[in-house]
Amino acid sequence: MCCSSSIERDKAMMGEPEAFDISAVKGMKFFDPHVHMTSRTTDDYQAMADAGVVALIEPAFWLGQPRTGLDSFRDYYSSLIGWERFRSSQFGIKHYCTIGLNSREANNESLAEQVMEILPLFIYKEGVVGVGEIGFDDQTAAEEKYYRLQLELAEEAGLPVQVHTPHRDKKKGTQRSMDIALEHGLDPYSVIIDHNNEETVKEVLERGFWAAFTIYPFTKMGNERMVEIVKQYGSERIMVNSAADWGISDPLAVPKTAALMKMRGLSDQDIQLVTYNNAIKAFAQSGQLDESDFNAQIDLTEKFEGNTILRGGQQPRPDKSSIIIS
Repeated sequence: MCCSSSIERDKAMMGEPEAFDISAVKGMKFFDPHVHMTSRTTDDYQAMADAGVVALIEPAFWLGQPRTGLDSFRDYYSSLIGWERFRSSQFGIKHYCTIGLNSREANNESLAEQVMEILPLFIYKEGVVGVGEIGFDDQTAAEEKYYRLQLELAEEAGLPVQVHTPHRDKKKGTQRSMDIALEHGLDPYSVIIDHNNEETVKEVLERGFWAAFTIYPFTKMGNERMVEIVKQYGSERIMVNSAADWGISDPLAVPKTAALMKMRGLSDQDIQLVTYNNAIKAFAQSGQLDESDFNAQIDLTEKFEGNTILRGGQQPRPDKSSIIIS
């Protein structure tokens, strides 16, 4: 009884859901600059492609439980530049990634030291468009140490930086992240500060950084709030992403936000900037991202190291209208 009443109360607080009408933004192209596709299914890839997502960036992140050895990092980074990029291509979506030691696992210093040694083996690979996602979680001394080291690595490689701002004490962590980047001589235009909210956006923009917003239920930003932010601050140096991962999240957050912006009266130009162009401009500073590479032809005969997403000659899109799976 208590559980059902709690659910009903939550529904009442959230109000009636507004249907996602893709026709509102039909024909528009979207770029999701922060989405953890390793955690998603092939159905998610298909849904994203159907909704107009033509390219994405997958940042290296924490997988939900601590990794205990260097080889698990090595294999994970390899999957971001290998199998996951191939899997994405089979749905016509161009896959890029950022590579880094995430802030949560930076606190395991003995392992973090080993990870720092292998990062240069990956950040120069094709399709790696930045060092990330890095920054603060609990805002510990160890997190700061490895954040600084990776800023130096990004500067040496001439790559943008994708900064994870903490869930707790976000304003302080965001300010500290920017302060340290400037201390290391980075151009704020090369630094994407992610997971912003109403408390951080003004200072991020005033200091010349890119402000990314994660549309993620309950824990980060809702897209109604995002509409109001664009109305207040405009569309310059602002981008939205889904960060869709193994938690309760939505890989269609970018096109859904675009549709809501359209319904709430924002211009097509502003929508295109925050859901497509700005991310391209920010990460193209890597020299690894070219819009002309989007929308490549899908070749389902291709394989990656002998493997394919197809099994037994099946097609990638089953008939979901049928109850029969054959």
